[in-house]
Amino acid sequence: MIAHLINTDAGNRGVLRVYIDYRRENPDFLHNSAKMFLDNYERVLVITGFPIPPMMHAETDGPPGALALVKAIETLGGTAEVLTYPEVKTALEPFGIRFTDEPEIEDYSLVVAVETPGRTIDGRYYSMSGMEITRETFDWAVLRARELGVPTIGIGDGGNEAGMGKIRDLVVKHVPYGERIASVVETDELILSAVSNWGAYGLVAQASIEFGKELLPGWDEKTIVRIISKFGLIDGVSKTQTPTVDGISLNVHEKIVELLNALVGETLRER
Repeated sequence: MIAHLINTDAGNRGVLRVYIDYRRENPDFLHNSAKMFLDNYERVLVITGFPIPPMMHAETDGPPGALALVKAIETLGGTAEVLTYPEVKTALEPFGIRFTDEPEIEDYSLVVAVETPGRTIDGRYYSMSGMEITRETFDWAVLRARELGVPTIGIGDGGNEAGMGKIRDLVVKHVPYGERIASVVETDELILSAVSNWGAYGLVAQASIEFGKELLPGWDEKTIVRIISKFGLIDGVSKTQTPTVDGISLNVHEKIVELLNALVGETLRER
């Protein structure tokens, strides 16, 4: 149910066809990701931030999801650091989390990439509309983790993110400009979602169920999105500094979170 919910294509971006094929071959992708998360939360590197052409400014999708993961890790008793862009740091600073600019990947127990560009077959990076991203990227950290055997989880919604190389064939098949934009960067586990924030929330929700405790109590989606927008992050679809994510109203995002919380609460009460 959680996997279905986080793949609700409210923005009509075509992810549903990718999800159906992916789920058919990988029915336990969310469970497997939650297990990896719960088995390796001691010290986690969370990567986020997606620059939107042509201004190359980071968007509102990704940072809230990263924040949710950090808070869940802290609830579990682990530590987390975030690798991201300066404007994302500014937007997330009010929430009291840790950042890093030069992570030593071998020091981490897990690397999670939430909505961050992944290089394509030509070595470049592209937006969903096929525009080239000409800014520093962080998928090197995922590739380094793979080399070192550090577990990795990717969370994406369009096919151009780090981790989506795991299903590059489905991106090419179903997503507009898929051959051009599809990332080749794979992760050990991949969470596909209609909005990457929802993918991160879905991971926390599934982990909460499997751990037997709500890992993200009191999450306030409206306040968080409004704060990061106020501090300069933009909507990746409208490319404007508005408190929306992927062109979808804040009301919809709030309802997705409410339903996830209700599902977790109902499941935990039944035990």
